[in-house]
Amino acid sequence: MHKINLGEVPESERKSPRGKYQAFSKEVSVALGRDAWSSDPAQRHPFDVTITRLPPGAARCPYHLHSAQFEFYVVLAGRGEVRDEAGVTEVGAGDAFFFPPGAAHQIRNSGDADLVYYVIADNPPGEWCYYPDSRKWNIYGASGRTILQGQEVDYFAGEE
Repeated sequence: MHKINLGEVPESERKSPRGKYQAFSKEVSVALGRDAWSSDPAQRHPFDVTITRLPPGAARCPYHLHSAQFEFYVVLAGRGEVRDEAGVTEVGAGDAFFFPPGAAHQIRNSGDADLVYYVIADNPPGEWCYYPDSRKWNIYGASGRTILQGQEVDYFAGEE
């Protein structure tokens, strides 16, 4: 058994150049030994767990959909808004929701305190994302991600 304490998992920050997108994440599965970019099944887990913290007003990432990935969310603290194809839904502590592949979504902190939630995803090999608002593609490979918009562009291009 490989055991960790969530309080000891390092928190990393990702922020767009103008701050519209900002998230603090604890990569629980990576702390438990998952190789984040490996395509070797022996180095991957069957699912990935991340604890995400969004400051007030921030979104983790642009509105997007996954080609093959399932995502299950559990809100631990705070208030937020989830945008999907049906519109915007308010969420708060204790709420859980799910997105199958092909379902566009985005979560944003609409409250005045941090929004904290778990994301549990299967992260299948060969996964890619599409961003309907900016018509970009995020293609994952062994060396990380490549963002395309007719040509390779920066991740936050056209988002702010």
